[in-house]
Amino acid sequence: MASVTPKLRSRKHGAAIPLDDFDKRLLNAMQGSFPIAPRPYAAVASALDVPEERVLARVQELVDERIIRQVTPIYDTRALGYGSMLVAAKVDPEHPWRAAQIVNSHPGVSHNYLRNHDFNMWFTIAVEEDSALGLQGTLDVLQRLTGAESIRQLPTLKLFKIRMDLELVGGTDELAKAAVVEEPVELEKQPFDDLDVAVIRATQGDLPVVREPYVAASEELGMSVDALVEHLTAMAERGLLRRVAAILFHRRAGFSANGMGVWKVAPEHVLAVGPKMAAYRGISHCYQRPTYADWPYSIFTMAHGRSKEECDAILDAIASEHPEIEDRATLYSSTEFKKIRLLYFTDDFRRWEREHAGV
Repeated sequence: MASVTPKLRSRKHGAAIPLDDFDKRLLNAMQGSFPIAPRPYAAVASALDVPEERVLARVQELVDERIIRQVTPIYDTRALGYGSMLVAAKVDPEHPWRAAQIVNSHPGVSHNYLRNHDFNMWFTIAVEEDSALGLQGTLDVLQRLTGAESIRQLPTLKLFKIRMDLELVGGTDELAKAAVVEEPVELEKQPFDDLDVAVIRATQGDLPVVREPYVAASEELGMSVDALVEHLTAMAERGLLRRVAAILFHRRAGFSANGMGVWKVAPEHVLAVGPKMAAYRGISHCYQRPTYADWPYSIFTMAHGRSKEECDAILDAIASEHPEIEDRATLYSSTEFKKIRLLYFTDDFRRWEREHAGV
């Protein structure tokens, strides 16, 4: 059956909203330089040389206007012991929403997209460390429920980059330019205790846009704001907390396109090439993943741009710099089925397993 790529659905307030220079500088700071501090907005205001009240008011407006999706702590899934992976599935191309609703029902599915490939549904999934089904069992259930013809498991073998910052001030040249090359990130589970779990439960989700956003969480935990901030800082140092940041609605912020660039690179070159690909400003995610007979691509990069052409420019710049690349492809998303931040240590995972697998 021929693959059908649906058109993007029109949505109320779906078009990009014009942003002035201050908005762009503010959003860059909120994505990349939002400090873990008792009064983080004061620090942002100081860096931008404006009053704290202006930053607070404008951030709230950007939340209300659906430019900022949320300001939130971003915890590390694997460091917390969750098993996770990217999955590519072949589902009925005529009725992909039926399969998407089933996949989306799992609380560990954070992202789910329809892409222009025979493997047309791409989603990320995580399960708790003590999951009765585990990743394999969960995928078996999802394949049965969706009727997916085939599933490819694409776990992360090496993480070169995961940092979703949209460059709002610079143009295409900035996005297609390599920056500092960093060492790959380790993905092992890190030690944590009951207090860490309590802090995660109290702080995950939307932080209030107020002078002291940690007051409510500190009161819930029975600790001072200073003590909570100190603990969050220590969690970041231990790798449990990646950062606190603003997450944007990409299209509303003007970034209407994202392309998943996949690259065939010989195994002996992957560890050298991967970090260099990850260094590009327009690349948010870069991973090494397993290959299959019908899927020879070992490095995955996510490019974000204000147009398909801008994404292509980023990926073309990478291709031109690396003769080690033997083959490449770009998969564009046509529909966003789901995009959320995971909530950790909730009852939702066990509830899903009981409902769908009786375990």
